[in-house]
Amino acid sequence: MNNNTHQHTNPQPADDARLYLAPAKLNLDLRIIGQREDGYHLLESIFTLIDLYDRIWLKPANHGQIVLHTPVEGISPEEDLCFRAAALLQAASGTRQGVDIWVQKNIPMGGGLGGGSSDAALILMALNQLWQTGITQTDLMHMALQLGADVPFFIFGENAFVQGVGEKMTTFSLPKQWYVIIHPPVHVSTSEIFAHKSLTRDSKPRIMPVFQAMQHWQNDMQSVVLADYPVVRLAFDELARYGRPMMSGSGACVFLRFDNQQEAKAVYRQIQNTHQVYCVASLAKHPFYS
Repeated sequence: MNNNTHQHTNPQPADDARLYLAPAKLNLDLRIIGQREDGYHLLESIFTLIDLYDRIWLKPANHGQIVLHTPVEGISPEEDLCFRAAALLQAASGTRQGVDIWVQKNIPMGGGLGGGSSDAALILMALNQLWQTGITQTDLMHMALQLGADVPFFIFGENAFVQGVGEKMTTFSLPKQWYVIIHPPVHVSTSEIFAHKSLTRDSKPRIMPVFQAMQHWQNDMQSVVLADYPVVRLAFDELARYGRPMMSGSGACVFLRFDNQQEAKAVYRQIQNTHQVYCVASLAKHPFYS
């Protein structure tokens, strides 16, 4: 294994580093339909990409090391998903190349928007190209499961009906949508919610759904989080004044869906001064593939 390092050297990206966009996601529907013997939960979810991005700069290097110039405070390199993704690809491909990485976080952490997973997926996709390691998209997705259940989706790169523990994906056709998202000032622990005694674990599976037939969206984690996190409940109730909100993933972000941008912007303007709020559009494809 190469001598990987993790240094905080220069938070400004090098002039010749390449910029990539890592989009966030929303879970439009999330059902827990069972649990495997190993403790992993079996899920069914509909994921959509949205135009809220982390910005990542990469500069391939001959020094063989992985240098993350923008570490997150309190997270060691072994835990950092960007670092782990680069190290995983380096080990799997046997390349002697290294990389300098700079990350600008815009997707809130611990919000259920998949920012860390998206960053890791982007690192795998971009370095596979930059290092010319020639790993197929399918193999990259399989590898990505080691980093987290949501990572393969971002490599898949389009809206999807997701099953299993996150590894089975079918393209899901969605009309263009707009979302108003509130990020409450709290970090919800996914593992804590999965372990919760009140969590529903026996939702009825769907056959491959179609958008038109899905008027009743649900998130099996929502009631648990709303009961345990008053600040998430507050944000949820705020959005409930304008429609039927939902929580994304294991939270904490809650969102409201709109068919047109004008309506979304009107609600955004009503609440932008009292909450950390985003007004975003759905994406049909990951920018890496566009």
